[in-house]
Amino acid sequence: MEDSSMPQSNTASKMKSTVKNVKTVKTVETVKTDAAPRRESPLQRMQKRHSIAVRTRTSSTRSTMSKRRDSDDSLRALSSVEERVLKVILSEPMDYIDHPEFHTPGAETRIYGPVEIARPDVTWYRPLMDDFIAARHRTPRSPKSQGSILLTGAQECILFMKYNFARFSISEVQKTAGSRPVSLKEAHEILRWNAIAEQYREQLAETNLALVLAMAKRVRLPEVDFADLISEGNMALMRSVDKFDCGRGFKFSTYACRAILKAFSRHGIKVTAHRKRFGAEFDPILEKSNFPATKRATHERDCADEVRHIVLSNKAELSELEIMVIGHRYGMREALGMTNTEGVAAAAAMARVFTVTQEIPAPALAPLTLEQVGQVIGVTKERVRQIQNKALDKIRLALQSANPSAMDPFAADSGATQSGAQRQRDLPRHN
Repeated sequence: MEDSSMPQSNTASKMKSTVKNVKTVKTVETVKTDAAPRRESPLQRMQKRHSIAVRTRTSSTRSTMSKRRDSDDSLRALSSVEERVLKVILSEPMDYIDHPEFHTPGAETRIYGPVEIARPDVTWYRPLMDDFIAARHRTPRSPKSQGSILLTGAQECILFMKYNFARFSISEVQKTAGSRPVSLKEAHEILRWNAIAEQYREQLAETNLALVLAMAKRVRLPEVDFADLISEGNMALMRSVDKFDCGRGFKFSTYACRAILKAFSRHGIKVTAHRKRFGAEFDPILEKSNFPATKRATHERDCADEVRHIVLSNKAELSELEIMVIGHRYGMREALGMTNTEGVAAAAAMARVFTVTQEIPAPALAPLTLEQVGQVIGVTKERVRQIQNKALDKIRLALQSANPSAMDPFAADSGATQSGAQRQRDLPRHN
């Protein structure tokens, strides 16, 4: 037995020593490896230096993008109109008039109980049409009709509690969401409470529309248009609905009347200040864009009459040849009496010119060209041009001496002056 156990113990001891030797070799190799690390390139060292920061930034960016993508996927279930309404609601914290009842358990069930208040009929409210509809065509409003609903203090308190609790619920959802995007469930809840709030807001405003008309007929603001007054009153009424606190025990009409009258006063002050700054009211005739053109055309007609008078009375001291050229060039032969004084030779020359050029205008009205005038009076075309320009200069000087502002209808207003060369360029020249 002893002999058989001895080989086994020797074998076990040999195996243990072998395992120890292997572990020792591995430990030595590890120490050598750590002692002599492998050389790294500069790019590897830079990547190793920035690997943690890059991984952190990438993970946070991916998480933010995934959240944003999940939020966008949830909002795609809404319509475009609902998304716009939701964006407006979430743009700022929802304002509401707080009440202790809102913070008690089961507040929604108690506030939106079985008590329902009928909405009024507002078809009678047409203050701007009463002046245009004859009295015999108006439908009288019965005092017992639905349009003449008068709410008690308790009924007003019920409506305002429902309205403000809806806005309180929207505010609670906003606080729950915080800075993160709202989920699909939260978005639908916000839209549902917003629809409820708008419903009761309209009901409260429609029930008290008569206050605006009564206050508008009570004030005397002659400078304010009645339509603007009604518009300001309606806006003041809507703001009063948002700010009224029913928990103080007052009637809404007391608060709304004071707010409407104050809005009328502010609007009257604003209109008065505007009238002082801009004394002239809107005039469609003065606002037309063709007013300068019309004024200039009227001035040109007056100047044409003045030029005709100067030529006919010969105030410019024109010679007979210049009068003849002006008469032919501008169709003033009959006015200047040239048809009978030109003589037989001139008449024959005109007939010959018209026959050659195949142009037979009215002899007393139609103007002639430079070439035709030259053939009539027996000079060249260029000589006719020189005579015409000299005659126009004389007429221009006579017109300017008679009326210094005749060259420009806006010269007197603007104080602008024109040189002689510029004024000469402004006059038309006929070739």
